[in-house]
Amino acid sequence: MDAVLESTRAMIATTPERWLAMTQALPAELLQAPAAAGEWSALECLQHLVDTEKVFQFRLRAFLEGRDFPGFNPDEEGTPPGPAVPLALAEEFARLRRESLAMLESVSPADLARRARHAELGMVTLGEMLHEWGAHDLNHTVQAERAMMQPFIAGSGPWRKFFADHDLG
Repeated sequence: MDAVLESTRAMIATTPERWLAMTQALPAELLQAPAAAGEWSALECLQHLVDTEKVFQFRLRAFLEGRDFPGFNPDEEGTPPGPAVPLALAEEFARLRRESLAMLESVSPADLARRARHAELGMVTLGEMLHEWGAHDLNHTVQAERAMMQPFIAGSGPWRKFFADHDLG
């Protein structure tokens, strides 16, 4: 992808609106149901996106200031699962994402070659992190949608076979 900066900005700008729409329209029970035992629910995916938005902001600042940065373990450093108001969480994510998009306005194509040491991955570039940011958004949104698909798949009767790629039941 040649235009990683523009593509990443455009892609990650869409994610909060998707989450706001889902949390406004869907029942809390659907958002809170995990895809399967040991997997995240849609709401847990959203909480993770809130947690990692702060991490991406920290890393972006580190790249721009020429600093290295630590890894992030969501199981140890993320917000533990618990009661959350879905719409309030989506609004928090949207607020943080607006801050991130404003920060990205100061990034130029020349900045994409900036390097920093990630404590676990070694030397990485800002361009690589932007690719990861876009993929991360899509990954956890798809993961959330997969969790919400499960009751619909389970109730689809003879059509269930068409969902074999996503059926966890």
